[in-house]
Amino acid sequence: MGILTRAQAHRDGTSDAQLQRAVRRGELYRIAAGIYMRADHFRELDERARHRCAVLAAAETCGPGAIVSHASAAVMHGLDCGGLRLGTVHMTRNRCSGGRKSRTLHLHPAVVPPEEVVLIDGVATTSLARTFVDLARTTSFENAVVIGDCALRRGMRREDVDASLDHARGRLGMSRARVAAEFIEPGAESPGESISRVRMRDDRWPKPTLQHEIRHGGRFIGRVDFFWKEHGVVGEFDGMVKYRGDNPGRAVLPRSRALIVQPRG
Repeated sequence: MGILTRAQAHRDGTSDAQLQRAVRRGELYRIAAGIYMRADHFRELDERARHRCAVLAAAETCGPGAIVSHASAAVMHGLDCGGLRLGTVHMTRNRCSGGRKSRTLHLHPAVVPPEEVVLIDGVATTSLARTFVDLARTTSFENAVVIGDCALRRGMRREDVDASLDHARGRLGMSRARVAAEFIEPGAESPGESISRVRMRDDRWPKPTLQHEIRHGGRFIGRVDFFWKEHGVVGEFDGMVKYRGDNPGRAVLPRSRALIVQPRG
């Protein structure tokens, strides 16, 4: 990531005064106290990459024992997290009290069993399952489903989710987390498909089969995002990209961008 720490700069013979002058001239960007990056490199980064830089900087400043968690862990795992706010770095200390929150850092106090910690680029980070449960407790149902569906696609195991739910028993938001854990599925292949499923649930649609293959006479026709066999209906997120032209059997799913196709006759 090209991060430069104050200690590294000192080892290379660069003084604090030189670092400060480089920041004033716009050559270096100060990510956090004592943590820098070349300004031109930082400007090229998207929001997720900038947050990742901030996470690595926080890991340096918070020292041993701090574990990257919540939205910051989702970024470290490379999960879909477009609905999450990434202005604050989230870390968890493995203890029952003593949390603190500033504009840029939220330090959570919570017990984190060893099996819920993984190393990502050498940085202690909550596991996929623990990250999902923490976010399912504290963010919207829609965000939780997007993150959970993605985590399942990345290899999160149901039994690990069950274990993390059990470890988090009694914490705020657990009823929400359990509902989200029941709803998530690996078959949703994009955030848009996950959000469409939430909209369907909100509007009391029947549960669809995901990623269903359509065949005719044994010949593969295509694979659809959503399928309702009992109604003879298929659905596609952003379906207008794949299906064009006039068709009176089409209807746009309310409050989403899924395309619903119902064969005529």
